[in-house]
Amino acid sequence: MAKIGPETFAQLLGKLPKFTDERLLVGLETSDDAAIYKISDETAVIQTLDFFTPVVDDPYLFGQIAAANALSDVYAMGGEPKIALNIVCFPNCLDPEILGEILRGGADKVMEAGAVRDGGNSVKDDEPKYGLSVTGFVHPEKVYKNYGCRPGDVLILTKQIGSGVVNTAVKAQMASDAASAEAAQVMASLNRNAKRAAEGHTVHACTDVTGFGLLGHCTGMAKASDVTLEIYARDVAYIEEAPEYARMGLVPGGAYRNREFAEPYLDSGDVEEVYLDLLSDPQTSGGLLFSVPGEEAESMIKDLKKAVTETKVSVIGRVLEKQERLIRLKGESLFEKE
Repeated sequence: MAKIGPETFAQLLGKLPKFTDERLLVGLETSDDAAIYKISDETAVIQTLDFFTPVVDDPYLFGQIAAANALSDVYAMGGEPKIALNIVCFPNCLDPEILGEILRGGADKVMEAGAVRDGGNSVKDDEPKYGLSVTGFVHPEKVYKNYGCRPGDVLILTKQIGSGVVNTAVKAQMASDAASAEAAQVMASLNRNAKRAAEGHTVHACTDVTGFGLLGHCTGMAKASDVTLEIYARDVAYIEEAPEYARMGLVPGGAYRNREFAEPYLDSGDVEEVYLDLLSDPQTSGGLLFSVPGEEAESMIKDLKKAVTETKVSVIGRVLEKQERLIRLKGESLFEKE
């Protein structure tokens, strides 16, 4: 199930009334990952929810992926999840045991996160959908936001991308077992270790890469930060066979909507078409994208690679002073340039 396109969603949100409260630290203004409300000088509450239709056939694995995806928003804000509630849509025509496996997968992932799951809500629907409403906590002065990138920052991504392309290949029965397994591991892994590894470093901005694709989320960060992000397409970590599938045209429809949204802000340079497809690919439970000071990048990368063992950490680019286009893609490697 694809998300509503970012341009359409932005137009809809722009028509809603504006809520003001001095304790609301993060709201709708920058399309951030969750809402944050200050309770005291020591504590702020993070509130988020997410749910979607199955992206894999195995119900237990689907439950794990959906839960990891919902929990990720809390990590992207610098917090720790504490309470999760089920969001369930399920048809009468399917075996209830399938729902039981979905819920078991979600419960195991919530337990892995160190949170508790307590109830939720369910409705009958024509197709299964599952996710969580999650409450977390963070110190008000340690909140990560999706803006604040500064020229000279280095951009670090904690998971490889391409899950949307691989899932499209799976539906076409053209994906290898290895590619399917790698995509499943990427989607089901928590962003907890990445967030905790970053705590000892300066983080100017952070978001998790999900339905709007890496390109869409980078565009949002650049707009909110009033800077240009320079992305080196060859340095981004991809799921092993995703580029091959993208070259075969196995690209989900959401990628084209994401690319259309980013197009007015994009200088694609000499980057191959296949990378434009991959960078626009909608991700499910993607990694954290950090913008960190250049002088701290090396030590943070070292800590991230030590802590994050299930996925690939990559340095994908840098932050520049604002230019004519907010996103500047490069076909060469940043490390070749250096």
